[in-house]
This record gives sequence, C-alpha cells and structure tokens, in this order.
Amino acid sequence: MGTFPALTRSLGHYCIKKSRSFNFPNPHVYSNGHQYQTHRTLLILDSLSSESVRLRRLSDSDSGIVEVNLDRPAAKNSIGKEMLRGLRNAFETIESDVSAQVVLICSSVPKVFCAGADLKERKTMTPSEVQDFVNSLRSTFSLIEALYVPTVAVIEGAALGGGLEMALSCDLRICGEDAVLGLPETGLAIIPGAGGTQRLPRLVGKSLAKELIFTGRKIDGREAMSMGLVNYSVPAGEAHSKALEIAREIIQKGPIAIRMAKKAINEGLEIDLPSALELEEECYEQILNTKDRLEGLAAFAEKRKPRYRGE
Repeated sequence: MGTFPALTRSLGHYCIKKSRSFNFPNPHVYSNGHQYQTHRTLLILDSLSSESVRLRRLSDSDSGIVEVNLDRPAAKNSIGKEMLRGLRNAFETIESDVSAQVVLICSSVPKVFCAGADLKERKTMTPSEVQDFVNSLRSTFSLIEALYVPTVAVIEGAALGGGLEMALSCDLRICGEDAVLGLPETGLAIIPGAGGTQRLPRLVGKSLAKELIFTGRKIDGREAMSMGLVNYSVPAGEAHSKALEIAREIIQKGPIAIRMAKKAINEGLEIDLPSALELEEECYEQILNTKDRLEGLAAFAEKRKPRYRGE
C-alpha cells in the first residue's frame, strides 16, 4: 500500500489546480475535420491499458471518441488496487491525448457498471491503508471530473458505492432502465468517501441526497432520471447507443468551445455569480481569436458543415 500516498500526491494537482489558466492541449487537427490520422479498425491504446481497465479509440468519423472499458468480471468490476492504478493510468493518458474529444466510461461486464470497492481486498487492509486507498480513489475521481473534455458514464446494471461515485464525477450519465444505483456505505458503518457526499447533493439536492445516503436505498434508471441523477434512462441494453449518439453530436462542435464551456460551468458553480460572469468573459475571450470561430462563421455563410481543427 506504500504506493497510494504517492498516487494521492501525484493526482493532487488535478484537484487543486486553479483554473484561470487555459493551457489545454492544442491538437493539430480534430477528427470532425477528417484530417486526424486513424485506421479503419478500432485502435487499442495499449500503452497504459491494464487487465481490468482498457482504453479504446473509435475509428474514422468517431475518432475523437475514447472509451474506457471496465473489465473485471470475476469481481463485478469492483475497484481494487490494480483497477485503481488502471483507472489512474487511463485518465492520465487521456489528459495528455490531444486528439480526445469525448470520453465514455463503459463496462465490458454484462449487467454491471461497477459494484464499488473490492470489499474482499478491503478486509486485508489496515485502517491507514484503507484511508490511503480511499484518498487515492477520491483523487482519481477528481481527475476524471477535471478532464478538459466531456465525460459520459454509460451505466447498464449495478452502479453502487464507488461505482456510482465514479459516475457522479462524469459530466453526463446515461443508464438503462433496469440499472441499479445507490450509495450503500452507511450499511457498512462508513460513508461514501470518494466524492459521493459532495457530488450527489449538487446533482439532486440536499434532501434527496441525505435520504439516499442515510438509507442506502437503491433506485432504478427511471427514478434516477426523475430526480436528475442521470441525463437519460433508456431501454435496457441501449445506454451505449445513446451515449454514442450524444458523443457524436459533441465531436461535431468546436473543440475549444466545448472545453471553455465545461470550464465556465464547472468552475462558475463554485463561486459567486459576479465572479462566475467574469470567468465566463475570460473563457469567451479565449475563443475570439481562434481559427475555429472564423471557420464556424464561414461554414454558416456557405451552408456547409464546419471543419474544426481545434485551433
């Protein structure tokens, strides 16, 4: 467990970096301009894939879409030490990938998104090791939240405990109607410790969040949508198709504009309105002198699809 304090430190800058800086990666060409070099087959990003977390880039017109696939079937995608390292590596890889425009977090395991922490492994840990692990998990989810590109949790089946907390760190959540979502930690005499007590009330409100956390109650996809926990609840098995539909819409838009919009929304909600409006102004200024903005105006005038390059 000695690696986990270092992991927490290595990720800490993602959680505390403040952010009036706009130093996003500057891709040479984006996929919706059809000039980014891809293969016709799916590309596997092998460099930092692990046994339980795999990165996959879609090809051709979808090449700006990256999938993070959770693949630990024997443990229902529960998060242990190895899977946590895989998650960290995956999102650090994406953070430095100038061609990524949307990230989908999916499961390769039928009927489960992520069952939470690996409790069998947890039983072997000392209290200090548990604390280090939870701190590292929280930092990793904060890294997901801080990614410069939109993230989408694709939920089929169970998303419980840390699995739901990972989904909460994403920008969008799409689930099947028979999905099972919940934060059952209080039933184990602990609390959601990887962001659940903070992100859930920001999504559904304080009262509903308290009910779900105090009782540990599990909800299905329809109820999750009714309370604003997910963006879409679709027939079982169709969450990935819906997520891909939304991702394809996003990659057709100006990549710098998407990044600035995410920044303005995320950071603006954490400060007072006058300061947030100043932040919006600063984000808008970053777009004014881009080639993409001029391309958007030209495409509109010429009645054609824009070819954005992220410049």
